Amino acid sequence: MERCGSMPRKPHTPKSQGEAGFTLIELLVALAVFAIAALTLLRMEGASIQRTADLDQRLLREVVAQNLAAEWLTDPAPPALGEAQGSVANMGRQFAWVRRVEKLPDAGVLRVVVSVREVTPGAATQAITFEFVRQSSAL
Repeated sequence: MERCGSMPRKPHTPKSQGEAGFTLIELLVALAVFAIAALTLLRMEGASIQRTADLDQRLLREVVAQNLAAEWLTDPAPPALGEAQGSVANMGRQFAWVRRVEKLPDAGVLRVVVSVREVTPGAATQAITFEFVRQSSAL
C-alpha cells in the first residue's frame, strides 16, 4: 500500500569511482589558490590605504599653503621682499613654511612662492610649493 502525498523513493545506488567527490589533493590545491588570491587582495588593500594617507597629507599641505596665500593676498601691506620662514599649526599638525618674494619686471607686481612641509614628529613629508602674484601696494 502506498502512502498518500509521499514521493516514491529511488533505490540507493552506490556512486561510481568518478563521482566520489573531491580528493584531498584537489581540496588542497583549491585552498592554495584561494590563499594566494586573498594575500594578493590584502597587499592591494595595504597599498590603497598608504596612497589614501599620502593624499590626505598632500591635501592638508595644500590647504595650509592656500590659507597662507589668502592671508598674504588680503593683507593691505605687501609682504617684504626676500625670504621669510615660519611655522603654523593646522588640525593638530605642525607645518613649516618658507616664503620667497621678488619684484617682477611688470610695474607694481610681486611674485610670491610659498613652500610648505609637515614637521609634525613622525609625520615629516615632502614640501609642496604654491606660487602666486600680487600687487606691490594697494591701489
